[in-house]
Amino acid sequence: MSTPFASAAPYYARYRPPYPREFHTLLADRFALDGSQTVLDLGAGPGTLGLSVAPLADHVYAVDPEPAMLAEGARLAADRGITNISWLRGDDACITRLCLPRIDLCVIGRAFRRMDRGRVLADLDEVLAPRGGVAVVESLYRPGDPRAAWLTVVEEVRERFLGPGRPGQSGQSDRDDWGELVDCLAKSPLSRVETHQWDQPVRHTVDEVIGLQLSFSSSGPDQLGDRMAAFETELRRALLDHDPRGTYARTLRIGAAVATRPRR
Repeated sequence: MSTPFASAAPYYARYRPPYPREFHTLLADRFALDGSQTVLDLGAGPGTLGLSVAPLADHVYAVDPEPAMLAEGARLAADRGITNISWLRGDDACITRLCLPRIDLCVIGRAFRRMDRGRVLADLDEVLAPRGGVAVVESLYRPGDPRAAWLTVVEEVRERFLGPGRPGQSGQSDRDDWGELVDCLAKSPLSRVETHQWDQPVRHTVDEVIGLQLSFSSSGPDQLGDRMAAFETELRRALLDHDPRGTYARTLRIGAAVATRPRR
């Protein structure tokens, strides 16, 4: 059975901003990635994390419940000549049933919020190598940072087509959730936690802003249905009325938490 992300998959693969270089440097340094490690990308989507880690690993297992996401990831891997990723359909409840080898690193993006986090971390403790660990990464709220005015334009158009209160519109976390996620890690078997943050400037074209909206499960093609073309037309008009230059900037704050077993 498909998830709400099925129709959003190609837009997700194309329009979601990549994670910053500093995050990948952190992974390479913290886990001594030298091409010999086995990596699990859990809640992989189209492999946003797995594809970038693959050149530093021996093998990557990309796991996601949505076949359309896995298909997009496999297509991107083929386009880039990446051959060391296995695309596996599964969710956060099946980690211990996938018959995986020992995992040196598990990477998880925003999907961690939708998982049974306590169970996932206990299951990962069973499959991780002795010096293995988990790295969770996502966009955060930036305290005191004024909201980019063009995001308000996007929200107004979304509300006219989809109604108020749809989640995931800006791609940013609720301001209090990051602390809860870090606390969950600290209470798990992987209780040695370090956190990092970076500010990532992002610039979008009109097409990229529209594609980004279509990448969310709350506003993907399935949600818009036969109103999709009208949504794209109205959003394009509203954005260009707001700023005819057609370039829309914001700064994302990216948070990463690395969790490993405590030293003995």
